[in-house]
Amino acid sequence: MQRFCKPKVGSSILSTGTARAARHSLDFALALTATIYTFDVDLAHADRGVYETLALRVARHPSESEDYLVTRLLAYCLEFTEGIAFSTGGLSDPDDPALAIRDLTGAITTWIEIGAPDAARVHKASKAAERVVVYTHKDPAKLLAQWSGERIHRAADVELYAIDRTLLAALVGRLQRRMAFALSVTGGQLYVTLGDTVLEGAVERHHLE
Repeated sequence: MQRFCKPKVGSSILSTGTARAARHSLDFALALTATIYTFDVDLAHADRGVYETLALRVARHPSESEDYLVTRLLAYCLEFTEGIAFSTGGLSDPDDPALAIRDLTGAITTWIEIGAPDAARVHKASKAAERVVVYTHKDPAKLLAQWSGERIHRAADVELYAIDRTLLAALVGRLQRRMAFALSVTGGQLYVTLGDTVLEGAVERHHLE
């Protein structure tokens, strides 16, 4: 059984001077406008050998849809490892990934996008991080078509995962400001246990040709 230290959700390494002041201003603005959700997740990711209990406080930006929020939450769980964190600025910070995994120096090793980022953003991410992952709640075929023929650095290495939209819709229908559930992952299949209800759906990888 593999255990990881819990990261401080939303934490980030700040630069000095003006950049630090700008970040503090952004965090303050987000705190005034965001809705805070609390999720307690009993994670058992058999495919990766990750078993952990997560206590997450997730800030939902006013422009963030519920299905985007749920996809972002599931992406965090699916990618959970030491150094993972949500973007401090959320959707209000276009320069940061929705999620990132950083090494001990603060450098981004895995850049994680949610939804349907355009090719330019994926290109930028692929030049900035060794690994780029996109979790989408949209139609993956349309996203791949959008990227086709566009300039994307190391396009073949970009990982695109589509989460079953029926599962997402079921979770959105049960979304509350405070939730506790168990998430099991085995063979690419997700099982979400909420009380006596078990929801399931696949997470499927798609490749950019």
